[in-house]
Amino acid sequence: MKLLLAEDDVMLGSSMEKGLDLAGFQVDWAKTGDQVVDALGRRSYDVVLLDIGLPKPDGLQILRWMRNEGQTTPVMLVTARDAVPDRVAGLNQGADDYLTKPFDLDELCARIHALARRQGGRVTAHLQLGRLEVWPAEREALLSGKHLSLSQREFDLLATFARQPGVVLSVEQLEKQLYGWSEDISSNAVEVHLHHLRRKLGEPWIVNVRGVGYKLVQLP
Repeated sequence: MKLLLAEDDVMLGSSMEKGLDLAGFQVDWAKTGDQVVDALGRRSYDVVLLDIGLPKPDGLQILRWMRNEGQTTPVMLVTARDAVPDRVAGLNQGADDYLTKPFDLDELCARIHALARRQGGRVTAHLQLGRLEVWPAEREALLSGKHLSLSQREFDLLATFARQPGVVLSVEQLEKQLYGWSEDISSNAVEVHLHHLRRKLGEPWIVNVRGVGYKLVQLP
């Protein structure tokens, strides 16, 4: 799952980035409001974690801009401002959730997964396509009830496809889901992970649409 973390406190931002990475999220970290706006203009995200007190512009200004531009990406305001009027103002501006600092990382992760489920129109914690089940929070995948042993990248690929079954995703789109903007990516990295994932699935769940990309199909 791809996250945009907007936090100007270097110590807290670094801690959040590392914790979210260990929890299996792909994180782009922006430290100013201008960087957030630039990132939102170049990439798509599953959830935005937005600090209200960002410099140039602040979090609420960014939130208003996002909603005025028609961007529906779920936004969680993560801030030290814990007064009721602050929470009310943030939610009324279009935030989907509000978490005050300090917070527990496990709670943050649970809220992120809840926002992603709501955005995808799901009420259950797992994704199921016939015999294939994917549990994003637990980072577990089952095929015909049997555990699939997947690397981090392989699981992230499978979860990305499972959230959009039948949708053709290009290699470029998959790269943006799997890697942060500061990571170096070899030219065939996605294809290598796809090859291993398809081999472990053992059946043509993921098919190549020649010249376009790949998609997940539901097998009987």
